[in-house]
Amino acid sequence: MNFLIASVSSEPSIDHAPFILSGVLLSLVVIYLASKIGGEISNRLGLPPVLGELLAGVIVGVSALKLLTFPESGSDGSDSVIMWLLQTTLGLPASEVSAVFTQVSDVVLLLSELGVIILLFEIGLESDLKQLLGVGAQAVVVAVIGVVLPFAAGTAGLIFLFGMAPIPAIFAGAALTATSIGITSRVLSELGKLTSKEGQIILGAAVTDDVLGIIVLAIVASLAKTGTVDLGNVIILIISAASFLVGALLLGQLVNKLYVSVATNLKTRGEIITPAFIFAFAMAYLGNAIHLEAILGSFTAGLILDESDERNELQKQVVPVADLLVPIFFVTVGAKTNIGVLNPLIPVNREGLIIAAFLIVVAIVGKVATGLGAFGQPGINRWAIGVGMIPRGEVGLVFAGIGSSSGVLSESLNAAIVIMVIITTFIAPPLLRVAFGISPDLESKELKTEVTKES
Repeated sequence: MNFLIASVSSEPSIDHAPFILSGVLLSLVVIYLASKIGGEISNRLGLPPVLGELLAGVIVGVSALKLLTFPESGSDGSDSVIMWLLQTTLGLPASEVSAVFTQVSDVVLLLSELGVIILLFEIGLESDLKQLLGVGAQAVVVAVIGVVLPFAAGTAGLIFLFGMAPIPAIFAGAALTATSIGITSRVLSELGKLTSKEGQIILGAAVTDDVLGIIVLAIVASLAKTGTVDLGNVIILIISAASFLVGALLLGQLVNKLYVSVATNLKTRGEIITPAFIFAFAMAYLGNAIHLEAILGSFTAGLILDESDERNELQKQVVPVADLLVPIFFVTVGAKTNIGVLNPLIPVNREGLIIAAFLIVVAIVGKVATGLGAFGQPGINRWAIGVGMIPRGEVGLVFAGIGSSSGVLSESLNAAIVIMVIITTFIAPPLLRVAFGISPDLESKELKTEVTKES
């Protein structure tokens, strides 16, 4: 009866579909322009393109131009430039702006979520499982210290020094754990140190660090959904995440054989990449189904298929898909970050700025201390190893993005995490160059020794 009354009394509804499609298309234009301009500028400055994408997102987002805004940032569409364009060019009624704005935002955020799933699948493909299993005790110890120390110090500091609630404190502490292997490996390669003992320990530790970091993220994101920290629940989540990862890897050989068999027998376009994405999305679904994160599933899928015979070709084919979807995630993270909440001229913002400074210090000190884990290596450059673990890069942004979308992080805490990622990513390359320049170099020592022996 209520339905009949509503259908008779209400005016004919407006079809939102054309406005939603147009809004999404304009949003993608903004995102791709921002990502490409920001990435190019960053690359020409010798910095990671992802940093440029993030900063470009900040500029086009709620902090500045408001070309890309979202309801969770406090916008209702009235201050959205894209909504204004839809009203001006397509005649979107003012009464429908809020509804269309919400639906456009939902689609863009969904594409962003898909982008991060692809990103973690790509990271998994690039993570050499054999290297991970054979990095040696030093790399494992370095990685464990690099996860435990910043996580414990960050979480405890936020709770006891700043009186923060456990869930957001744990999430922020977890954001301090990951290391960007891409940024460090690039700098090591430029310095000619990629194959040095320090370089191998750093890379092995960074790969292990990524695995541990993704597990930590899956656990804290699950805690965020429940809203409470229960020791029993934490233990169950840890066991679930570890079992999921180990169980999947143990079945890896079987999956690889099946994947290669399917890819070999398919004769139409996408014979290599389509089965891979089917597997990645199925694993991502399974990760969600057992109350972990979808990204743990896609990352695990990447680790497994990294061992397949089609690995190199698959990596080549994943790149253009990642180029299309991953920038949506990074620009969106930047766009949702309101850096205005850290303006020191406004008294109420100063605590957030202090929290950001605290996170930066813990992020740097917690990783530099990992160099102490390189035991049994006389003359090893422990300073360089610690510095090489500093940059958070894309993995740190995954923490910020998921924390923000889950509603766990306040605006100020989310901005503090993003700034921590930016600062650690900025300072790591020059510091790594300095570390190798001022510290003893094993290769030069060995060369001097050989020269002395010959003379």
